[in-house]
Amino acid sequence: MKNRGIHPRTLDKLQDFSCTIPALILIIVFTYYPIAKLIQISFTNWNLLNDKYEYVGFKNWKWLFTGSGTRYLLNSLRVTFVFSIGSLFITIVGGLLLALTFNNMGRGFSAMRAVVFMPKYVAMSSAAVVFLWILDTDYGILNYFLSEIGLHRVNWLGERGSAMISVLMLTGWRDIGYGMIVYLAAMRSIPNDYYEAAALDGATYWQCLFRITLPMLSPTTLFLFVTQFIASMKVFQSIDIMTAGGPFRSTEVFVYKIYQYAMEDFRMDRASVMALAFFVLLLIITASTLKFSDRRVNYDM
Repeated sequence: MKNRGIHPRTLDKLQDFSCTIPALILIIVFTYYPIAKLIQISFTNWNLLNDKYEYVGFKNWKWLFTGSGTRYLLNSLRVTFVFSIGSLFITIVGGLLLALTFNNMGRGFSAMRAVVFMPKYVAMSSAAVVFLWILDTDYGILNYFLSEIGLHRVNWLGERGSAMISVLMLTGWRDIGYGMIVYLAAMRSIPNDYYEAAALDGATYWQCLFRITLPMLSPTTLFLFVTQFIASMKVFQSIDIMTAGGPFRSTEVFVYKIYQYAMEDFRMDRASVMALAFFVLLLIITASTLKFSDRRVNYDM
């Protein structure tokens, strides 16, 4: 009997799969294994001060959802969502307004666009240190200008109401240029035929904006919403450097609380439970957003 060997199509598929093996190994080692380890630790009483640990069942989960950990969970969720909403507003609304402004200007303003986008390249840790000086109560340049125009100095980082605003100032300074560049690129891809046809029908600028530009930008808005929302939910460096979660837990975001449990309290068991809850929350919100976008986002071009 003649041996036909492996079919060429099957061989091609095996070759294609073999190219993905290194990527799959990296994903398993650096993504799925840490998640599995988190799940294991969440059912133990492990802390960094003791190498030995034992399984305690759902004790940590009960602590988080029905015990004393619930109030910290709810506070971290509230603070994180407040920060995320502010960050999204600055990036999407602010970026869109800047993009609309620069899109109607000539090439001579390209340098200004670069200046607005440049803060995105600045390391968050370096930017946070600079903002510590800018927002200093006694010697900060912002309070200096306020006093020069007759207004009272503000304790930007030491009061509940102003601490979150201070962190959002830094976030807006770094991210608004990113939103602008993404929207500008999307605007340049909209066919000019739509605007020419609208002009022939006597459409005004505002009608073109709300009937053509914004609907065509809906996929870009979805992209910015999902990516910036996930990034804002993971905020850590700016909080750690500028406020350390204070004052009075007013800037104690979710990731910073996980860090406190793990590296300050040495409670890896509680940190693991918080991290898993955070992971599931992000999955649910992202999946819900993408499902909602199937009906609301216009992908026609």
